[in-house]
Amino acid sequence: MTQSRAERIAALKAAARDRILVLDGSWGVMIQREGLTEADFRGERFKDHPVQIKGDNDILCLTRPDIIAGLHDAYYAAGADISETNTFSATTIAQADYESEGAVRDLNLAGARIAREVADRWTAKDPSRPRFVAGSIGPSGLLPSSTDPVLSNITFGELVEVFREQAAGLLDGGVDVLLIETSQDILEVKAQIFAIRRWMKESGRRLPIMAQVTLDRTGRMLLGTDIGASLTTLQSLGADIVGLNCSTGPEEMRDSVRYLCERSPVPISIMPNAGIPANEGTGDAVYPLGPREFADAMEEFVKSRGIAIAGGCCGTTYEHIRLLAERVKGLKPVP
Repeated sequence: MTQSRAERIAALKAAARDRILVLDGSWGVMIQREGLTEADFRGERFKDHPVQIKGDNDILCLTRPDIIAGLHDAYYAAGADISETNTFSATTIAQADYESEGAVRDLNLAGARIAREVADRWTAKDPSRPRFVAGSIGPSGLLPSSTDPVLSNITFGELVEVFREQAAGLLDGGVDVLLIETSQDILEVKAQIFAIRRWMKESGRRLPIMAQVTLDRTGRMLLGTDIGASLTTLQSLGADIVGLNCSTGPEEMRDSVRYLCERSPVPISIMPNAGIPANEGTGDAVYPLGPREFADAMEEFVKSRGIAIAGGCCGTTYEHIRLLAERVKGLKPVP
């Protein structure tokens, strides 16, 4: 029997109190491993598209939903409690690179529905351990706080509308939590949360908001916002879960993780890369941390720092998540 949205949210909150929740890992790496062609990306819907569309991973929600469902399935099998929708760049701004802005509503709706179907199937197999869906909202590619005449060429109101459209599709598709991730401009995070709250008010629905910023090795966002200012802003905006993802491996996040865990009144989510990538001349990024080293670091964050949600970002695979899930099994979050 399919659960209602209210039942799923209640189950998610109960699970968060009972155990460390595991998020999935990299989507880009796993999609790349599928060896997909231009024809896969085009499918029937985009067979006559005027520009090359290979590389637009989000479009696969419409053209190869079987691949996307398979990736969700594999991450749940690896031990993930929560899997992200394949909608990281599903905004009109990001999709403009592929001239596919008109598909944004369908991309988010399809991405959420694919993940929802797979999660529900896993929950039906083991109701004692329900699986959940996070609606992925990545950066637009613009930097509204910057002084760059191109990257800042958008108003706050326009940015809110861009993300409101994305949030609407994800909410209508059935996600359980909205995940703002890989955030590099705190003003854009503000627009994303404003957009989500606007749509929740319009639709009469309420979902948790998870907001993760991205810091460089110095502990600052791209435009200089440090972890203290980031946390203050996220608190003032009412994020239900705050955290970090991408850019670096767990070692480089250590001081920022400690800061969050010592000061945040809400749960912490941490999703590092498998280390800082290196280019070894092959043209592909090579990530130094294997599953064991990654799991070692994340287990320490859980036990000594008290993070409540753990997952992986760039370079992490099913095996990284499988070993992470094994390490945190039976552990309870610090209140």
